[in-house]
Amino acid sequence: MTVLRQLAAGLRFLLVMTVILGVAYPAVVTLVAQAFPAQANGSLIVDARGRVVGSALLGQAFDGAQWFQPRPSASDYSGETSGGSNLSPVSERQVAARAERERVLRAANPEAVGPVPEDALTASASGLDPHISLAYAHWQVPRVAAATGLSVATLDTMIDAATDPAPWGFLGQAGVNVTRLNLALSQR
Repeated sequence: MTVLRQLAAGLRFLLVMTVILGVAYPAVVTLVAQAFPAQANGSLIVDARGRVVGSALLGQAFDGAQWFQPRPSASDYSGETSGGSNLSPVSERQVAARAERERVLRAANPEAVGPVPEDALTASASGLDPHISLAYAHWQVPRVAAATGLSVATLDTMIDAATDPAPWGFLGQAGVNVTRLNLALSQR
């Protein structure tokens, strides 16, 4: 009889914990998360036609001179293989990759002024960073202006609109969300 009572108590406990941890807790967390709908639902970026074109939290590749380019990605912007190359800054492969990126960027941006910004030469740790520095965005303006026919002033205004401030106002630096910036370009 004791074994049956213990078995019944164990099954009741399993049922109660399944309801609490498998149904009630996820429902409460989901409801609380909806207080922050953009973050809870993936920070989706929607175009003028209502189509989801990306996430404000994930970088993506853009082909063509008319688009601002994101940071390089060691994972080809794939969320399935997120991660950096983990190469040392002085490793031969990293030095060669930086040199090749600089060569390609200089060829694609012949009117750019100054040195190539550092974030244009190095991949982010996740390979999915949607932000570039203000310096890299402004460095690309001459190419984008020539390809789109938009004025430098218009592009500067668009860059300002796509710039996210430093977290909490003091951690790190402001960054330009390339996905949002290119969506604004596509809608012009």
